[in-house]
Amino acid sequence: MQPFEQELAGLKEKLLTMASHAESSVRQAIAALGKRDYDLALRVQADDAVIDRFEIEVDDLAIRLLARAPRADDLRLIMVAMKISQNLERVGDETTTIARRVQDLCQDLPLKLVVDIPQMASLAVQLLERALDAFVNQDPAAARALIPQDKPIDSLNKQIHRQLADQMIADPETITRCLNVMVISKSLERIGDHGKYVAEEVVYLCEARDIRHSGGEGMEPGPGDEVASA
Repeated sequence: MQPFEQELAGLKEKLLTMASHAESSVRQAIAALGKRDYDLALRVQADDAVIDRFEIEVDDLAIRLLARAPRADDLRLIMVAMKISQNLERVGDETTTIARRVQDLCQDLPLKLVVDIPQMASLAVQLLERALDAFVNQDPAAARALIPQDKPIDSLNKQIHRQLADQMIADPETITRCLNVMVISKSLERIGDHGKYVAEEVVYLCEARDIRHSGGEGMEPGPGDEVASA
């Protein structure tokens, strides 16, 4: 490969390594919640610094490549890599929020209320993983199909908040614990949002069409939207 192509491949590799760290952090944070593992929650919080460093490295490499990109599709790839990196950094931030709340919960009595946090976490991580797969494969059809999958995560978040609100009314002594779980649920909902945003960026990368804020899940690519190298 030419030097530019090698560096572009390195950018993608670094981004996917960052994604692996972000996905692992979410899983570990939820594992810490399920096992009431205070030390694991501390490690998850500390690992956010790794994701932050990856964002800086991706941006630095992307900025160097921007001035040398010979084609429009290369420019889009570099810009999309930077946006995906930003979304992954925010996933790391939400995971840190979860880890902090888990630490608080570990120091209190267990909440005797079953809410479907593990299912919500599974859906959010799957959405993020599949959006990144669509990026690797440059598959806009797969990316479009993923965008509506954010809705079940939103619904679960609302359901969990209703359950916790009812619990707080029934037993005011659980208010602090319920609020901590509410924050965890909201963070997972936001992680699902970031997976959806990655999918939208994949559509832009492949079709040069920005579907954000436009009900993109229902939009079909029009004639001429498949953009070749400029």
